[in-house]
Amino acid sequence: MLLGAGADAEDTIQEAFVKAFRSLSRYRGESSFRSWLLAIVANETRNLHRSRIRRDGLALRAATSNPAPEVTGDVAVDTVLAAERRATLVQALRRLPVKDREVIVCRFFLDLNEEETGAVLGWPRGTVKSRMSRALKKLRSLLDLAEVRNG
Repeated sequence: MLLGAGADAEDTIQEAFVKAFRSLSRYRGESSFRSWLLAIVANETRNLHRSRIRRDGLALRAATSNPAPEVTGDVAVDTVLAAERRATLVQALRRLPVKDREVIVCRFFLDLNEEETGAVLGWPRGTVKSRMSRALKKLRSLLDLAEVRNG
């Protein structure tokens, strides 16, 4: 989920489903039901962030919500390296503007296609494509900088 585990995610989902139920008669079928519902969830998520003036968490909590299992041997080294890469990615995502993070979350964390992402974010498909391209370019630059600093 966009907010990660916990009460905030549960409250947001519950509120989104209540709003969706109340608005069901206004669903016109212009997009898939999934996109329509995810748009409501995304709006509720934004409302929560605005009300608490916290704009950094969308992808960050989702990326860090899965702790690494305990392992031994070479697998342990691989796990540590994967955790370091994930931490670097999370730091880079944190530095992106909110709209860039949102499009990356929709496309890669929620695995939405361009049309669904557009429906969730309220953007035309062309905007999704161009913003995704720019967001990935910014993310690559931030990751390259991190590699230079750490390398």
